[in-house]
Amino acid sequence: MDEETERLDALTQQAGRWLALSASPAERHTTAVVAGPYDRVAWRDVYARSAALRELAAQLLTRHAHAPDLLADVFLCAYQAAPRLRDSTVMAPSRLLHHQVVTALTQSPGFAALRRDTAGDAYAAAMAVLAQASALRGLLERSREVRERTGRADRARQEAEAAAAAVGEAALRQAAEKADGQGEVPAPVAAAVRRAVGAAEAAEDEARREDGAAAQAMAAAVPGIRSAARNAASAAAEAVRQEAALMRAWGVDAGETERMPFEERARLAERLRSGRLARWAELIGRFRQMAAGERARKVEHATGELVGVTLGDDLSRVIPSELAVLGVPELRAVFAARYAAGELMLYDSRGEQGTGRGAVIACVDTSHSMYAEGPGGVTREAWSKACALALLDQARHAGRDFVGILFSAADKLQVFRFPGDRPARVTDVLDFAETFLGGGTDFQRPLGTAAKMLEEEFDDASRARGDIVLITDDACEVSETWTRLWNEIKRRLDFRLFGIAIATPGTATASGSVLDSLCDNLRTVDDLTDVHRAADLFRVI
Repeated sequence: MDEETERLDALTQQAGRWLALSASPAERHTTAVVAGPYDRVAWRDVYARSAALRELAAQLLTRHAHAPDLLADVFLCAYQAAPRLRDSTVMAPSRLLHHQVVTALTQSPGFAALRRDTAGDAYAAAMAVLAQASALRGLLERSREVRERTGRADRARQEAEAAAAAVGEAALRQAAEKADGQGEVPAPVAAAVRRAVGAAEAAEDEARREDGAAAQAMAAAVPGIRSAARNAASAAAEAVRQEAALMRAWGVDAGETERMPFEERARLAERLRSGRLARWAELIGRFRQMAAGERARKVEHATGELVGVTLGDDLSRVIPSELAVLGVPELRAVFAARYAAGELMLYDSRGEQGTGRGAVIACVDTSHSMYAEGPGGVTREAWSKACALALLDQARHAGRDFVGILFSAADKLQVFRFPGDRPARVTDVLDFAETFLGGGTDFQRPLGTAAKMLEEEFDDASRARGDIVLITDDACEVSETWTRLWNEIKRRLDFRLFGIAIATPGTATASGSVLDSLCDNLRTVDDLTDVHRAADLFRVI
């Protein structure tokens, strides 16, 4: 070979490794969780809609240049039913911290339970991310060295890939252009190729050193990352559980929230978490649970309460000899016919029976005195509204209309209607619960309004036997004229008036009072932490 030239094929052989690397560079992923198009769209959509997520990303960006990628990984861990992580070897070095974080999250004991509430629910998964904000901030603060090391490793790896590309894209291509017909390349051009190869080797060596330093820093940080991930998972699980419990307490089921637009659900959650509504949630939940239990109870037939046998279609009271007919195939059609005609032989017994058929109307006192707290820090308003909401459940369970009438002085009254043939909008329920009128106390207008509604219902739908529940902490006078009209319409429509007098502890409603004379069934409540004082209402309404 001439001193002034070198063979092109020899140069190509020397540069072969770098040519291969530049032709097919290793894929470096920036997200640790494998995500399909639908998952990526879910993250982009929830990120665009959630100002809180964008604010968190902006805060974390001051500590970590790739914070949005970290949040996306944490979101996908919660959103996917079975998250699948990439191998760490295909991750960009600067995202290895993310890989370690989500690995620790998916392996933490509380995260599997968390995913039961967040899988497939973008809002709940976003909430899980926000609940981990404090832990993520602390983790990024403590992992500064890891981030610096992996950042240097990332840059060194990029420089190595650029140096490899330079071997083929610049130096060797120029050599090929300068080669003569015999494949001989001028020495200066060949020297340029060798310098490019040397630079690529040096860059690769530097990348390996930085990778090693980053790996050492990561290994030292792993125990802290795992601890932070456990704390983050616990915080997220608790936050999601609390919100789910809050929604259930207010009668919002999981299916309803999943159908809500993101913004509406976020506003609802914020409304429930703030102010008086948050303080009432536990009491409302206990009322709903108690009422559901009372609905599920059957009348207890103690010895001596059976009074005979009657005819009907109540399968819970069918006598054994009737049930025995079902064991004979030829007689099953006869049983079915008698059941359809209401002619089955049943046990007849005494017991509490719900007799209401018309609307359930709760008249709730919202005068100034109802704002006072009782034992346990429960206000009279909270107790009365919780009881009214449980009555709303009761009415809906029976397919009956419910009306909430909030009253105080004669000029202050507000009516909330919840027809039994359509779902109650949660915002309307919250409006009913939050409204407080203040002022004095007047019984005539709310009770008169309730009676008029039952009369309209009777005229329009021929439904009588409605139920009115008056919840108040005060007594007031009613005129004789009003009392006569009240008694007349009450006899005609055959409705019942239940009274709940919220009294100061240690006092009782005086016999012969206005409440005592008006109500068919009056009870006094002096312990506002006790929801069972109203339990019998839910057996007879």
